[in-house]
Amino acid sequence: MRSTPLPLTWLYAPGDRPAVVQKALLSGADVVIVDLEDAVAPERKAYALAATADLLSDPHPVPIHVRIHTARDIPTLAPLPGLRGLRVPKVTHATDIHRIAASTAGVPLYPLLENALAVESAYAIATAHPAVHGIALGEADLRADLGVRDDSGLDWSRGRLVVAARAAALPPPAQSVHPDIRDLDALAASCARGRALGFLGRAAIHPRQLPVIEQAYLPTPDEVAAAEEVVKAAENEEGALALPDGRFVDAAVVDGARRVLTLAARTC
Repeated sequence: MRSTPLPLTWLYAPGDRPAVVQKALLSGADVVIVDLEDAVAPERKAYALAATADLLSDPHPVPIHVRIHTARDIPTLAPLPGLRGLRVPKVTHATDIHRIAASTAGVPLYPLLENALAVESAYAIATAHPAVHGIALGEADLRADLGVRDDSGLDWSRGRLVVAARAAALPPPAQSVHPDIRDLDALAASCARGRALGFLGRAAIHPRQLPVIEQAYLPTPDEVAAAEEVVKAAENEEGALALPDGRFVDAAVVDGARRVLTLAARTC
């Protein structure tokens, strides 16, 4: 299996278009998300489920997640050897996860929080069951639910999600998709904002977005050099450390520096 301990790119592909899914698997994305929900017309849901089940009948080098349409998809998908995770849309309560986890045989779950009630319940959802491996926002629906007109109006919800994930000992959440596949400068700026808020990586809807996302989330040479200095100092001392320039850092800063070096190792 391909090793992606710190995925940065999550590429959506519609489940009713197997050829597009195959291209996604060759795109270089860390994770491919086969979508059975918004990307598939109602009359093609059954075909999308059947095609996805066929795809997942064997393991793949690239991890494949599926964004389900309803819980009725789960019995078909959960036993399949190629499934690496289920993206669960429109989760609002921890009880939603309890019901789904009971039928997934330990498949990793990734709840999508898409309205105000879900955001208010973020920590409860994140800690609802050991099968929860990550949480994310569904920003299109959340924006509509909140009546937000400007992108910055979602920053409070984004910050709450980052805090909930950290408090639940889950990985930092990935950003929601950027809908304009042509404006890569806007994508880069949005990724920089997401990184500043504590996100790690991003979902995408087109392969051309992947290099922009990865570049935005990889540490800069200056960040790598600073992290190396902190980690080197920690090799010789425990507790609070004094760096050569007189700055003091503690264990949390050392852990952060190690995460930076782990990310930097992706390019080696």
